[in-house]
Amino acid sequence: MSTKFRQFWQKNETKIVLLIGFSLISVISFEFGVLKGSKWQSKPLVIESLASEAAQAKTASSEPSKIPGVNSATPNLPTEVKNVKNNDSRPNSNQCPYVGSKNSTKFYLANCSWAKQIKSENLVCFQTAEEALAQGRTESKCN
Repeated sequence: MSTKFRQFWQKNETKIVLLIGFSLISVISFEFGVLKGSKWQSKPLVIESLASEAAQAKTASSEPSKIPGVNSATPNLPTEVKNVKNNDSRPNSNQCPYVGSKNSTKFYLANCSWAKQIKSENLVCFQTAEEALAQGRTESKCN
């Protein structure tokens, strides 16, 4: 048995060593990527959905709110849940139907996915599309 193994080893030694070397490099690279990836994903994931906001508003008006920061003393008035971490108070689409960035020449509908990516400190509000066009901005189509 040991003679067969020695013959096999002598015949395929370089291939076996290369295979083991590539396997070790692959495993080490994968583990390094996992460690780096966990550092990038340390921020919480925030999911925004219009359907879930409507459901929250419906339950908030029918029963007392248990969400911190929401006033349940006036159940008939609409309440706004604010993110406690960044205190982002963006205007809704009724207050601001068109938005743009002060760093760009484009403007968007307020409910557009591109408009939601604009930082609140750079947000510029327009009541009409003509108002934005008068400032030299171009309308961007929302996806």
